[in-house]
Amino acid sequence: MSASDAFDLEIRDESIRLGQLLKLASLAEDGIHAKELISEGVVTVNGQVETRRGAQIRQGDVVCANGECVRVSSRA
Repeated sequence: MSASDAFDLEIRDESIRLGQLLKLASLAEDGIHAKELISEGVVTVNGQVETRRGAQIRQGDVVCANGECVRVSSRA
């Protein structure tokens, strides 16, 4: 799946931490799994590998892991 095939995921705040987003989007089963995916370098944000679990993800960002992508949208 490419970024153009990403599904939209709405968040209620202005931003969300990467680890939380992976769980919310069901790209990770839990926090430990999210940490493993990030440390293995399989998570990208806007096409760049992201290794910080606490990276702030904002509206318009595209996060991909294991061939699935989500585009962040916001209610705010």
